[in-house]
Amino acid sequence: MSLLKPGNRVLFIGDSITDAGRDRSNPDDLGGGYPSVVAATYAAGIHAADGVRFLNRGISGNRIRDLRARWQANCLDLAPDVVSIMIGINDTWRRYDSDDETPVNAFERDYRAILQGTVDSSSGALVLVEPFLLPVRDGQESWREDLDPKIAVVRQLAADYSATLVSLDTLITQAAATRDPAKLAHDGVHPTPEGHVFIARTWLAATTT
Repeated sequence: MSLLKPGNRVLFIGDSITDAGRDRSNPDDLGGGYPSVVAATYAAGIHAADGVRFLNRGISGNRIRDLRARWQANCLDLAPDVVSIMIGINDTWRRYDSDDETPVNAFERDYRAILQGTVDSSSGALVLVEPFLLPVRDGQESWREDLDPKIAVVRQLAADYSATLVSLDTLITQAAATRDPAKLAHDGVHPTPEGHVFIARTWLAATTT
C-alpha cells in the first residue's frame, strides 16, 4: 500500500544530497537531485491527478545537530503529511576531514529528538533514508567504522517509530558492485545524476508499493 495519499504534502529534508543545488529563495524549488526525480516520476502516469506536493528543505553541510536546530521552522511549521529524512554522512565525514566527531550516542539522541517531536506534533508519517558511502577515494573505506553504527541507529529508530525505512546503503552498495561506484557517487558521497535516479527509484519502491 502506498504511503503517499492524494493531496499529501511530502517533505524531503537533509544535507547536500537532498539540497542538490535548490534555489532557497523559492520555497517550491526541488533542486536537481532525487527529490526532483521523485516528484517528476510520481506525477507521471497513474498519479498525475493525485495533487501530491513535494517540498525540499535540504541544506548542504548539515549534520543531525543542524537538523535538530531547524526542525521547527523547516519541518513542523510546514505541517507535512510525510517527512523523509536523509542525514548522517556529514556526521561521519567531519570526523575524518576536520577531526570533529559526532559520537553515535549524540547522533541517536538528536535523531530521536526530531522524530519524537514530529510524532508529538502529529506532523506526518516518517520515512528514514539510510546515509550511504561508496568508497572511491583512498581512505574512505575506513569511514565505515564510524558510519555503520549510525546506519544501525537509523534502522533501529525506524523500527522504534514505525517509520518506513529506505535501505539505501545496502541497495546502492549492491548496485555499485556491478559497475564503477563513481558512476553513482563521483566522490563516494555526492550522487551523480545516475545516483540520484537510483535513490529516487529506491525511495519510491519503499513508499509506493
